[in-house]
Amino acid sequence: MADIFGVIADATRRDILRLLLDRSVTGEQGTSVSHIVSELGVSQPTVSKHLKVLREAELVSVREDGQHRFYSLSAAPLVEVEDWLLPFEDAADAGVPVVVLPVSAAHAAEVVGRAAASVNHAVNAALRRLPGR
Repeated sequence: MADIFGVIADATRRDILRLLLDRSVTGEQGTSVSHIVSELGVSQPTVSKHLKVLREAELVSVREDGQHRFYSLSAAPLVEVEDWLLPFEDAADAGVPVVVLPVSAAHAAEVVGRAAASVNHAVNAALRRLPGR
């Protein structure tokens, strides 16, 4: 479960997931990398890097058509996240106080979350390159 939180901690990856969700609702059978690049206004290498992380976490699937790749949302891992979060939503509905962070603290939390996700990804990538793994 911790790995999925690291993956979705990154705002760009959440933006990609949201775009894929929106496109799937309209009946699209996958979204090209170039469409994601144009919609999000980030570079192609950046999008490709994030799509690789999302593929490894099984949050997206890819369909190849010639030299083009089309990505679709694979929501099953997010169901686990939802199941984990539901008790907290129930607690909020039951009157348990919810702390709302000031904007500066929320930004700091996002920066720390991104850094932690980046380090987690780098460590896992390095571990996969070790002999015998």
